[in-house]
Amino acid sequence: MSFINYMAREINCKIVYYGPGLCGKTTNLQFIYEKTNPQAKGKMISLATETERTLFFDFLPLSLGEIRGFKTRFHLYTVPGQVFYDASRKLILKGVDGVIFVADSQIERLEANQESVDNLRINLADQGYALEKLPYVVQYNKRDLPNVVDVEELRALLNPTNVPDYEACARTGQGVFETLKAVSKAVLNELKRGS
Repeated sequence: MSFINYMAREINCKIVYYGPGLCGKTTNLQFIYEKTNPQAKGKMISLATETERTLFFDFLPLSLGEIRGFKTRFHLYTVPGQVFYDASRKLILKGVDGVIFVADSQIERLEANQESVDNLRINLADQGYALEKLPYVVQYNKRDLPNVVDVEELRALLNPTNVPDYEACARTGQGVFETLKAVSKAVLNELKRGS
């Protein structure tokens, strides 16, 4: 899964933001990119489709520590939310080290959230991964809107295995770094176990 660059003494880890269309995946990445030290991040790259964007960039966190003298570099990706970009979703999941599922908290998006988490499980299984065996967290985004579902109901529907989950408003940054830190720590713990 992770890629080791021996020359740079870096372990490269891939974290994918997954969720239905317009749930806030891109907004999460844009917020993180804006707040990350320019010396610690690469360029943000956007692959535009007809109706959505796939974004990715990498950054080198300065406070998460090293593993056997290697720094960790995280590559953050979003997947297109629309179902007809399923081939792109599968490709982006290839070699994934951790997943953040971004759920849209609005009542009218419950079905889209469920379809997306089911699609995530299927796409991971097609590549030989099981969601239960990956570092995985859930983010309940758009908590600032008036028509949101109660967190307990979202948790019962989207997080039956009780992985770490966070309430968020990606536009303001609430919960954005907490979600990223949780999955990053889980990825690092997994790497340490395997080393």
